Formats: sequence, C-alpha cells, structure tokens
Amino acid sequence: MVKSAFFVKPRGWITSVTVITVAILTGSSATYFLLRFRGNSPAPAAIYSPSKISPTAISARGYLEPKGEVIKISAPAFMEGTRVAQLLVKQGDHLKNGQIIAILDNHERLQAALTQAEAQRKISEARLAQVKAGAKQGDVAAQDARFQKTRAELRGQIATQQATIASLEAELQGETSARKATIERIRAELINAQTDCRRYQTLYLDGAVPEQERDRFCLQAETIAKSLQEAEANLNRIERTMKQRIQEAKANLDRTRTTLAQEIKANQAALEAVAEVRPVDVQVAEAQLISDQALVKRARAELNLAYVKAPKSGQILKIRTWPGEVVGNEGIVDLGETGEMYVRAEVYETDIQRVRVGQTATIRSDGLAGELTGVVSEIGLQVGRQNVLGTDPVADADARVVEVKIRLTPESSTQVSGLSNLEVTVVIEDSNAQNQGETK
Repeated sequence: MVKSAFFVKPRGWITSVTVITVAILTGSSATYFLLRFRGNSPAPAAIYSPSKISPTAISARGYLEPKGEVIKISAPAFMEGTRVAQLLVKQGDHLKNGQIIAILDNHERLQAALTQAEAQRKISEARLAQVKAGAKQGDVAAQDARFQKTRAELRGQIATQQATIASLEAELQGETSARKATIERIRAELINAQTDCRRYQTLYLDGAVPEQERDRFCLQAETIAKSLQEAEANLNRIERTMKQRIQEAKANLDRTRTTLAQEIKANQAALEAVAEVRPVDVQVAEAQLISDQALVKRARAELNLAYVKAPKSGQILKIRTWPGEVVGNEGIVDLGETGEMYVRAEVYETDIQRVRVGQTATIRSDGLAGELTGVVSEIGLQVGRQNVLGTDPVADADARVVEVKIRLTPESSTQVSGLSNLEVTVVIEDSNAQNQGETK
C-alpha cells in the first residue's frame, strides 16, 4: 500500500506540471500574435482585437489611393516662374482626358509668336509659288521687246552695208569697163598712129615727104602711146581703190554680222534668264518654307503647353495653385481616377513570400465605419524602408517592406472614393496556410 501510495503521488505531480506547461505555451502564443498585430495596426491594439485576425493572415499598413496613384498636374519644367492666369476647374470636378485645367499667363505672348510664325510661313508659301511661276509676264515681254529691237537694228545695218558693197562692186565694174574701152580705143589709135609713122618714115627716106611731115605723124604716135599708158594706170588705180573700198565694206558687214549674232545670243540669254525657273531657286524657297513650317509647329506646341490639360480622366482632389500665383513644386492640382480605388500596403519582407496575386484582403481604419474588401493585384519587386508608421510608438521605423497593391471591390471603391491617402490596416488571408490547415 505504501508503495502503491508512493507511486500514485508522483502521478499527480506530473499532471500538474503538464497543465502549467500548456498554460505557459498558450500565453506565449497569445502574446506573440498580440504584438505582431500591434506592430502593423494604424491605431492602438485595443481597437482591433487579435482574436479577430486569423493566425494564417498577413497584416500590413497602407493607405488609399486612386487607380494610377495621385498625379500632380503642373506647368512644363521650362516654363518655371509662370503664373496661373485662369483656373477652369474646382475641387471635386470630374474631368475627361485632355480637358483644360488652367491657362498660364504666358499664353498671350505665345499666341503672338504663333501668329507671327504663321504669317512668315504664308510669305514663304507665296515666295515659293512666285519662284515656280518664273518672272512676271511684263518683265518677259519687255526683255523680248529689247531683244527684237536690237536684232532689227543690226539687221538694218547689215542690209545697208550689203547695199553699199553691191554699189561699190557695180561702180567698180562700170569704171573698169569704161576705162578698158578707153584703153582699147587708145590702143587702136596708137596702132594707126604707129602705122602712119612707119609709112611716113619710109616716104621720108624715099624723099617723098619732108621731115616735118614725118615728125608730125611720129610725134602723134608717141603722144597716143603716152595716153595709153596713162589710161592703163588710171584703170589700175581705180581698180585698187574700188576693191579696197569693197573690202572695207565687207569687213564692216562681217563685224556687223558678228555683233548681231552676239547681241542675239546675249538678249536670248537674258530673256531665258528672266523666264527661267532654276531648280536651285525652287530648292531654296522650299527649304525656307519647310523651316517656317517647323517654326509654326514649334510655336503651336509651345502655345499648347500654356494650356494645362488633364493627361487622363479623373477627379480633382485638391487645388494647390490659384489664379495669380506662381506655379511651384506642388503643381496646380492633384488628379486621381477615384472611380477605382486601391490600397498600397507595405508588407514585411518576412511575410512577402506568403502573398500571392488574387488573395483576398480586408481593410480597416478608424476613419471607416466598416470593413473594405479587395484583391491583391500587384506585388512590388523591390524591398524598401517602411513609410507608413501609423500612431504606434513601438513601430519599427527601419522595417524592410515590399509594396503590395490591392484593388478594392466596386462597392468599397465607391465608399472611399473621397478618402485618398487615408491610412488603413490591411489583413491578407493566406489561402495556402488555410488549405494546409483544413487538410490536416
């Protein structure tokens, strides 16, 4: 009995130790999940009880944002220092893609620059048309008239000189013929006189006639011989003189003909130059037109930048620059597509391996009456420092996190369309862990 009693007592002691151990383990588990939940909640842990979070869930902090994030609409960077002249929207307005939000104060100057560029382009267009059309018809006609006048004058000179040559040749021929006839007549007289001289010489030698009679006939023959020589000399002189005049006239005619040919060629070239459309002139005019067209495009593009437009459809969330104010780093307005809302959550790097696209997420916040639901749509590819710290004083500011985007359901998006940047707590259900638990 004593032995039996001895062995019974230790059995009760072991049971007590077992109960205490189980209680300690249970308390440690509860403390772990409590601290884990507090480190990822935007409000004190007392607001959301850890008992409401599944042991397989992934908790993270985040904030609400529209689809595509909140866009700060601003003026172009090279227009730094410009002011808002007109603001055409108000907070809460829904805009379409390309709708004008504001007009900057430099739009009048840019409009004037565009007008000037367009005017210069029209001048270049007219210049190109003028070059392609060639010279004015009046200029062409005037040059042609000068050409015809010069040609007529030179042709008249040629005709006059040709007539002069013909006259000289005719005069030469007439003079030559007359002189030759005179020479022939004198030669005939000389022959007769020489015959008489010889006959009277014979008669004188025979004593039939006195010496004076013989000398008279022989002197007459000598006189006629000298007249023949003089006539032949005059003929030669006249032929030389007339031929020289004819040669000079022909030389003048050749010079006139050469001058006429040169004048015709020069005037024809001038006429062609006036009427010619040179390809190089067309190319220069076309290049100038292309340059002016580029200036018009540039001026129009710069003017278009003076009208600040919505890059996409969305809602005006906040106005940051009012008419008369200089556009600063904050831009003019904040724009977001609030028709579809997202949560940008920061998941600890130790938990990111459990997150999958398509997992269901529950979103809570002090600023919400109830819970929101959504689906994981995108998982970031970089690990960074935590930005959303909430109000928990013990939160780790140097925690390493990965951004996860959660697309809210249409009902949830409608509920928070006006709460961009609201801090929230996200609970992502680990479906793999749940499936494993159910399998066990």
